[in-house]
Amino acid sequence: MNTYARLPVAFVRGEGAWLWDTEGKRYLDGLAGIAVNTLGHAHPRFTAALSEQIGKLIHCSNVYQVNGQELLADKLCSLTNMQEVFFCNSGCEANEAAIKLARMYGHQQGIEAPAIIVMEKAFHGRTLATLSATGNRKVQAGFEPLVGGFVRVPYDDLEAIRHVAQHNSNVVAVLVEPIQGEGGIRTLDIHYLQQLRKVCDKQNWLLMLDEVQCGIGRTGKWFAYQHTGILPDVMTLAKGLGSGVPIGTCITAGKAAGIFQPGNHGSTFGGNPLACTAGLTTLNILEQDKLLAHAERLGKFIQQGFTTALQGVNGLKEIRGQGLMIGIELDRPCGDLVKQALAKGLLINVTADSVIRLLPPLIMSQDQAQLLIDGLCPLIKEFLQS
Repeated sequence: MNTYARLPVAFVRGEGAWLWDTEGKRYLDGLAGIAVNTLGHAHPRFTAALSEQIGKLIHCSNVYQVNGQELLADKLCSLTNMQEVFFCNSGCEANEAAIKLARMYGHQQGIEAPAIIVMEKAFHGRTLATLSATGNRKVQAGFEPLVGGFVRVPYDDLEAIRHVAQHNSNVVAVLVEPIQGEGGIRTLDIHYLQQLRKVCDKQNWLLMLDEVQCGIGRTGKWFAYQHTGILPDVMTLAKGLGSGVPIGTCITAGKAAGIFQPGNHGSTFGGNPLACTAGLTTLNILEQDKLLAHAERLGKFIQQGFTTALQGVNGLKEIRGQGLMIGIELDRPCGDLVKQALAKGLLINVTADSVIRLLPPLIMSQDQAQLLIDGLCPLIKEFLQS
């Protein structure tokens, strides 16, 4: 189906932060499959682990115990200090699980029509429920009627949430991205998340964090919420967890744990042996190679490099982000820069119309990051001067 406005290039192999197309041209990957290829391409230890698992067992039903699931769940619970993990195949499925869990939680509290507070400019997926939770009319248009049960407030506005608390007794949860990726790399204030945790505790709501894009070491910690000192009741992950192999998770703690019972939710492919090997190997390599600290250092290096190179350039609004999740906001739509960068052998993305989004693999070197800065800055300057 004609669902993608594809760029005129097809990649046939990769190594580290580099990709090669069918013509043999090399590209520096500043996008990592939109925050998916955490370990870059063809990582030798990752490749070896998956090859070994494929030779043993790719899939078995969740009717049976799956040892890899138990190992990965234990690892995730250890890293998060949370209690339960549900495995699925994608970010939208993980968020669907969170939405269902919040509704069941509400019904257990005697609320007949549970509602979830969501944010303007949020992106939670493209299934009907996650599309309805998303705050982007462009992706919602044409799919009405949307799913009810969502109350939308401005991002980073605590008073709006308190106002809803006073006037809507059906609310059972808040669903928020610590960093809005599709919304333009918009970061939440740490104080806001800390206060939001207190509001949720006071109201007996679930605090549900969508870390599908910002989780798995991308911000310099395992999960973005760990910059704040709080603990969510529910967290969703996907994208970077499998380094390219589809996997998603919905993780619970505290009053959110134990809500789902046998028969309440399920997945055919979710948490199969191959996907769990990908997830566990990704986490182990991130830990062994100290890639979280590397992501934090390299992110600062990249932001500083762009700040220095673009200082005083008219049309540059802001350079922001955390770790290797970086946005360069211009004062005008800049989608044309994607093709211009592609022609120069650089893979980038534009989101929210005017924000250049950089999500490089966590194994990118400082020299490669400098190539990205040196290659992209002249394009930005030329674009803004044209």
